[in-house]
Amino acid sequence: MDPIPPRVTMAAVWTGAGVDVRTVPIPALGAGEVLVRVRLATVCGSDLHTVTGRRPAACPSVLGHEAVGDVVAAGPGADIQVGQRVIWSVTVACGECPRCRSGLSAKCLSVRKVGHEPFDGDWALSGSYAAHVVLPRGTTIAVVPDALSDAVAAPAACATATVMATLEAAGELGGLRVLIGGAGMLGLTAVAACADAGADVQVVDRNADRLALATQFGGRASDGGPVDVAIDYTGSSAAVADALARLDIGGTLVLAGSVTPGPPLAVDPETVVRQWLTITGVHNYEPRHLHRAVDFLDRTRERHPWDALVVAPVPLKQIASALHSPPPGKLRTAVCP
Repeated sequence: MDPIPPRVTMAAVWTGAGVDVRTVPIPALGAGEVLVRVRLATVCGSDLHTVTGRRPAACPSVLGHEAVGDVVAAGPGADIQVGQRVIWSVTVACGECPRCRSGLSAKCLSVRKVGHEPFDGDWALSGSYAAHVVLPRGTTIAVVPDALSDAVAAPAACATATVMATLEAAGELGGLRVLIGGAGMLGLTAVAACADAGADVQVVDRNADRLALATQFGGRASDGGPVDVAIDYTGSSAAVADALARLDIGGTLVLAGSVTPGPPLAVDPETVVRQWLTITGVHNYEPRHLHRAVDFLDRTRERHPWDALVVAPVPLKQIASALHSPPPGKLRTAVCP
């Protein structure tokens, strides 16, 4: 017999002026809904942008969208077992609209997002900076292999899965020269994934500590020469322009970091035509990318020091201390509710 799920939980509510850790009721689960006890949540850079005022977000809300947890209860029709350790997608899709049916569920016409919904709406426990999170029907859930640690699994729900989507957009990478713009968690993961695919991987980043990390994951400092593929995670128009200028004939530029308005980029259509260039963008990811993320991390867990990228977690009551940029040599702070 399954244990009776709790009726209340603790959640860190972002108020616009700070975080307020409070007791929150857990709603009765509807059809297809899942209740997860959060084991560990990592702090994505987008949440740091929210709390520093650089990124608009629902307020009040429970932030957090990179996490791993244990299933403690499931509503009717939920295809998951109580007790399984899981991660879950950032986006929640309807599965029925034209975009979902065309394979673009990340851009569902009624998309909702984990860690982005108003606390005073109908999905209060939407974020992972809480002891429990409610996952609605339409959330992609992936079971985590036993050998994969919580600290390695948690970022898969955002950083690693997004990287899997950008690599798919870039195409076959074996034997190609690849330039990665930015060596944060996404960029460093992309370095490892591109190297794993057989590419010669170069990295650009203004942070010397991050460039040094990249060498541990299969990359090297940029030599300034032509490349076949460039993937940008910086969001900097200047960096994107530099990457575009380095593309060789038939090259592909994938943009993933440009998620806020910035200066426009000058693109010469004749250059695109004569050099057979491809420019594309990726925002969020599809269900298959979440599963690929878990597989990739599990396959490379002994090859790369993934655990070393995450700071030791703090308790939920001390979450304010985790909502800051990580120290040198680290790429994620963490909370352990």
